[in-house]
Amino acid sequence: MKRLAVLYPPCGGEYEYYLYGEALVPAINVNLMGARYHGGDNEHQPTHMRGTASLENLLQAARVMRPLNPDAIMWACTSGSFISGLAHAEQQVSAMRELLDCPASSTSLAFVAALRHLGMQRVSVLGSYPEETTTAFTRFMTEAGMEVCDYCALDTPSGPHAALLGDERLLAAAVSLDTPEDAVVLVPDTAMPTMHLIPALERATKRTVLTANQVSIWEGSRLLSGADDTAIDLASANALFRTVQHRG
Repeated sequence: MKRLAVLYPPCGGEYEYYLYGEALVPAINVNLMGARYHGGDNEHQPTHMRGTASLENLLQAARVMRPLNPDAIMWACTSGSFISGLAHAEQQVSAMRELLDCPASSTSLAFVAALRHLGMQRVSVLGSYPEETTTAFTRFMTEAGMEVCDYCALDTPSGPHAALLGDERLLAAAVSLDTPEDAVVLVPDTAMPTMHLIPALERATKRTVLTANQVSIWEGSRLLSGADDTAIDLASANALFRTVQHRG
C-alpha cells in the first residue's frame, strides 16, 4: 500500500481524490490535508493567492505529513501553484521534495505534464477566477511552452464559490470557447468537482478536456509509479474514471 499526500485548500472537490484516486490505483492510501488559504471569500484575488502560494504557507501544511512518511505528495491547488509563475511552481515542488524526501508535483505542473504526455501544445482555458487571475494562468501556460487560443473568466471570488457554479454553467462556458480542433480545453481550479462532468464536456466541445483534479490525480499516480509515462497512461486513466459511480 502506497501513501499519496495531497495538500488542498478547502473546500469543494476533496472527495474526488478519494473516489477517483483510489479507483485509479487500488493499492493507494490517499491522505488529504487542508492547506491554509489567504483572503477568505476573496481568495481568488492575486494578492491573496500569492500568500497561499508562499513557500512558508505550503511547507506549514507539508510538515504535518512528515510523520506519515508519504510515497509522493501533490500540491493540489491550481491558483496556488501558477500565480507566481513557472519558476516559483518548480521551487514549491523542490521544497516539498526536500522536506518529505519523496516525489512531488502540483496541479499547474500536472497540466503541463498531461499536455506533454498527449503531445498537445494548444489550449483554451475555462477559468473560474476573475479576469486578472485567469490571465495569470494563461501566462503560466505560455511560459511552459503552450499556446493559449482562447479563455473565459467566470469571476468567482473564491474556491467555495467556484464549487457551486454547477454543471450547466461550466458546459455553457466550455462551448463558448473558440477551441481549435488541435487544442485541449483546460478547466483549472481544484475546488470545482469536475470528474463526473468530463464526458459531457468532451461531447459538448468535441475536444479533449483536462480538469484540475483529473490531472492532479493522474500526476499523483505517476509519482507513485516513478513518473514513467508507460506506467500510467492518461487515456487508460480517463477510461477508468468514467466507470466510477458518482452521486451528485
